[in-house]
Amino acid sequence: MANAASGMAVNDDCKLKFLELKAKRTYRFIVFKIDEKLKQVIVEKVGEPTLGYDDFAASLPTNECRYAIFDFDFVTVENCQKSKIFFIAWSPDTSRVRSKMLYASSKDRFKRELDGIQVELQATDPTEMGLDVIRGRAN
Repeated sequence: MANAASGMAVNDDCKLKFLELKAKRTYRFIVFKIDEKLKQVIVEKVGEPTLGYDDFAASLPTNECRYAIFDFDFVTVENCQKSKIFFIAWSPDTSRVRSKMLYASSKDRFKRELDGIQVELQATDPTEMGLDVIRGRAN
């Protein structure tokens, strides 16, 4: 189960919550964190479907790394309602170097566990994952 590069396992709850978001749209977003004591990626927070982008952005800590999934709803130029599932690797400049390295080395394996991610973003500050960036990458 553990990732050879970083030794991080992925808690089953991560996959379960992602499947619920993808199939049943039970959540608007999911924030994941690496629990260094347990040596695994765990679910830190889930956002109800009624919550929006601002609630999602506010749930990411300003000085700690996280992985996040955001289910973005939008309307195309043809007036079709669509949705894209974003994977965001949040690694703020102010976070610890060790934390950044740990999240970077675990990212690819963690992403492989979540089948159905449509767009990936890497963000070191809020402007790199702003609603305008998400909207631009969704089309």
